[in-house]
Amino acid sequence: MTVKTRGRPRAFDPDAALDRAIEVFWEHGYEGASLADLTDAMGINRPSMYAAYGNKEELFRRAVARYAEHDMAYAREALAEPTAYSTVERFLKANADALTQPGRPAGCLSIQGGLAGGSDNGQVAQFLATSRLAGEQQLAERLARAVDEGDLPADTDPVDLARYVMTVSEGNAVHAAAGADRASLYATVEIALRAIPKP
Repeated sequence: MTVKTRGRPRAFDPDAALDRAIEVFWEHGYEGASLADLTDAMGINRPSMYAAYGNKEELFRRAVARYAEHDMAYAREALAEPTAYSTVERFLKANADALTQPGRPAGCLSIQGGLAGGSDNGQVAQFLATSRLAGEQQLAERLARAVDEGDLPADTDPVDLARYVMTVSEGNAVHAAAGADRASLYATVEIALRAIPKP
């Protein structure tokens, strides 16, 4: 006796569709991305989107998680650098590259996604802020280790320094979205690096 399973197998690649949703959210922000924009880009209908990803907010959260895993892998790689200076340098320069990547929207999904306020009582903006703070805390932990190892001066506050670095990164994201080119972002990075003691 053959047992039939309910429903049909998905006729689309969920990861590829999610990548296309990332582009829509990145370009239009969470509020600006309509369900029609999303489903058109993903090549699926609304019932398929709901079945595979849940509602729009759940889709956005999954898009941000995938973006962090793939598009922001450079941030994790920077933490493995041998010195605090090289960690910050690699992070900020790789960030500038990512913000001005040909064929991708300018700026950063985690910034662009929540710039416009909406009807969700700020839940998406808070989610993005929490996501960015997690990265800032990882950087602060790396800088604290540098203080312990004598790579940074003993009076360095790793939390304040990490916040400074992330402020530069986020500022560059806003400028990139407004049309600043890679050379301009690199110039900002070079100035910011003067605040990081070299070993």
